[in-house]
Amino acid sequence: MDKASSPSRAHRAGFACFVGRPNAGKSTLTNALVGTKVAITSNRPQTTRHTVRGIVHRPDAQLVLVDTPGLHKPRTLLGERLNDVVRTTWAEVDVIGFCLPADQKLGPGDRFIAAELAGIKKTPKIAIVTKTDLVDSKTLAEQLIAIQRLGDELGIQWAEIVPVSAVGDKQVSLLADLIAPMLPESPPLYPEGDLTDEPEQVMVAELIREAALEGVRDELPHSIAVVVEEMLPREDRPADKPLLDIHANVYIERPSQKGIIIGPKGARLKQVGMKSRKHIEALLGTPVYLDLHVKVAKDWQRDPKQLRKLGF
Repeated sequence: MDKASSPSRAHRAGFACFVGRPNAGKSTLTNALVGTKVAITSNRPQTTRHTVRGIVHRPDAQLVLVDTPGLHKPRTLLGERLNDVVRTTWAEVDVIGFCLPADQKLGPGDRFIAAELAGIKKTPKIAIVTKTDLVDSKTLAEQLIAIQRLGDELGIQWAEIVPVSAVGDKQVSLLADLIAPMLPESPPLYPEGDLTDEPEQVMVAELIREAALEGVRDELPHSIAVVVEEMLPREDRPADKPLLDIHANVYIERPSQKGIIIGPKGARLKQVGMKSRKHIEALLGTPVYLDLHVKVAKDWQRDPKQLRKLGF
């Protein structure tokens, strides 16, 4: 193809993973980049080989964020195997983002991960300073210098060092701008509108929709859409008594339909919650607290923007 007929910029698509010790802000950053809640933060060890946490669609690039278990000093065979999963993933992605919180001095955990990263020569590595909204500019400057020094010490050439605040939405889109050119030239790997390949959320939404349609199928057959906004393990629960908090919205098209779904004094919605919760607990194998809200998304079936938002 001669230059005149080629597009000015080729589309890029590829995989990136965020690494860092626990609570370094990886999930919050993933959600901020994707623009919606996709990262389900769970203490259950990830035994899957790869789960795609989020997909960022841009006109010039598609960035697929891959989840990895946390790298740690293993005390068990499972720990060793999970570390192997991490190393395999690192070897296969196109970019590695190393998350380091601005409000905590670099510690042994960070050094342990950085030493591992130093062994991966070809993959570009970006140091991402997270939670910058929690510190003043002097503390941030000190952290940036410390990260540069850590790289020099271990022979890591940072492709970039980027301060971000996912909560304050500062420099999040800049981070995507910096990652995009590092990805290989490729058409999109996932269809437009896919934000994650996390199937659990989709199945949970379907179970709720099924329960909501029961008995009103003739009146509202296609007007109901369900979006699971959040699935999070309840914090501070003992390991043998876990509880998963699920927050979901049931969308209908017109205010007049709201009463049908909710029922007199909320009785119908309560039934929907009880019925679907039983199926969800069977599916996920864990006790669930289900929080349901009914919202009107006017004529969503005809609105491409709303359809995309509702996952169609």
